Amino acid sequence: MVKLKGVAMKTSIFINAIKNRSNLRFLYGVKEYHIEPYYITRERSGKKVIYGRVKRTNEVKKFEYEKIANIRILNHTKFSPIIPIIPQAS
Repeated sequence: MVKLKGVAMKTSIFINAIKNRSNLRFLYGVKEYHIEPYYITRERSGKKVIYGRVKRTNEVKKFEYEKIANIRILNHTKFSPIIPIIPQAS
């Protein structure tokens, strides 16, 4: 069995939460966040980040991997992504 460390472990947790539409709770700096995870990417600087909607707000926020700690997947609550409706040109 291969043990995941650091960024690989966070990525695995985040991918699982995104696939299953599970909410996440974690510490970011000194503040606790409860989010609906949407998207993982790497910035031009090379830093990995995750985007998610902060619960009870309409704010989609970017979180840097290196500042995230104590991640918890909240399996008892599922979410439906908010997808903006884009009018089609006729």
